[in-house]
Amino acid sequence: MPLYKEIVTKAVIGKGKKYFKDTHDIEVSFEPSTILGCWVINHKFKGYKSNDKIGVNGTYDVNIWYSYDNDSKTTVVNKSIDYNEFLNVKLRDEANFNNDTDIIIRPLKQPTCKEVHADSKKIIFDIEKELGAEIVGDTKVKIAIENDEDPWDDLNEEVDDKTLNEIDNNINEEYIK
Repeated sequence: MPLYKEIVTKAVIGKGKKYFKDTHDIEVSFEPSTILGCWVINHKFKGYKSNDKIGVNGTYDVNIWYSYDNDSKTTVVNKSIDYNEFLNVKLRDEANFNNDTDIIIRPLKQPTCKEVHADSKKIIFDIEKELGAEIVGDTKVKIAIENDEDPWDDLNEEVDDKTLNEIDNNINEEYIK
């Protein structure tokens, strides 16, 4: 019959992910003739515990390039967008989601502009992103020991001062040089 040992270690004890699609708008100085491009940059985020969910505070910048005055001039308009999103996390059996756990947030799909159009002096755009969360915490792993003997039983011997002095005297201090 094998002997079992328990190892306490850090491991992923919970995971979750969620897709988000948000619509935003921005007022512009000139009535757009054509939308030439939309870029999302500078995505920053941080996760935190919120009851039994994971909250994510984040921000990103949106740059929209458009033409106006019958496509004779162009300009770029910028908007910084802050968000606070929540993800449900499924925990492993008997996992404990406490203050000792680490929250790791990853963008599974970076924020991107999915659709953009103009309505008079307003530009309306859709941003989509997908965030994933992992909860890392303490957990126990059971392993089987192949023999029935406890390896710790042999370590009850005491080492006397004479043996320690012999070891110290036999050290070659020139070994590394």
